[in-house]
Amino acid sequence: MRRHITGFSNPTVKHLRSLRDKKHRKRAGQFLVEGLRLLEDARSTDRLPQTLVMAEARAPHDLLARLEADVMAAGGEVITTTPDILSKITGKENAQSVAGVFDEWDTSLEALDRAAAPIWLAAQALRDPGNLGTMLRTCDAVGAGGLILIDDCADPFSAEAVRASMGAVFTVGLAQARWEEFLPWLRGGTGQLVAASLRDAVPYRGADYAAPCYILVGNESQGLPEEYEAACDLRVTMPMRGRADSLNAAVAGAVLAYEVLAGVER
Repeated sequence: MRRHITGFSNPTVKHLRSLRDKKHRKRAGQFLVEGLRLLEDARSTDRLPQTLVMAEARAPHDLLARLEADVMAAGGEVITTTPDILSKITGKENAQSVAGVFDEWDTSLEALDRAAAPIWLAAQALRDPGNLGTMLRTCDAVGAGGLILIDDCADPFSAEAVRASMGAVFTVGLAQARWEEFLPWLRGGTGQLVAASLRDAVPYRGADYAAPCYILVGNESQGLPEEYEAACDLRVTMPMRGRADSLNAAVAGAVLAYEVLAGVER
């Protein structure tokens, strides 16, 4: 279906605006993505928006034309509207010329393919959507099977997290679980759980990593709970040679991921 919207009070505009709020995203089971690059990343993984919203009088673009055709062929909806209304939908004054609405997908542990990769990232109580998006990008960069979010983390489908992921939210596995679900799931198969830690930890360089390896980082300010660290197979630490006493959680995850990758590929 194709239609044109010109009114700010249109119910569809109100619904699309509401997807900027986590409560409404969860209720609708949908999330909003802005920008042709992210939408093309999604299309390249065979994920198409249910609704494509485009500003009228936009510059023509071959990728956008193909995206529009694919959405229509899949039975989706294409909406044209004014740049001002698109800005109202996205909440950005200088909104890009296109946005899409996607259905959220299954993020249960059972949906993951444990045999997909020798390395995985996990984050506990990660609160910053920028850090979450960065960890998704790290997963993509190192060929990890995916990112497992444990306990109360930032919403991976928020606009901030999706944008920070640079499209990796569409290319890597993603799961959300409580610790009480995650640990039995992990122990139900093969897998080494490695924590970035300061408690009884060994240097991260040259540690005895084994595939499949699950790298666990904690909350940005609190780190991992002590009982979570105690449940890990290996605890490693990175040297702090300056005045800082720790690395950013996403940075620590990236540094450790490349070291683990080198270890399991030896």
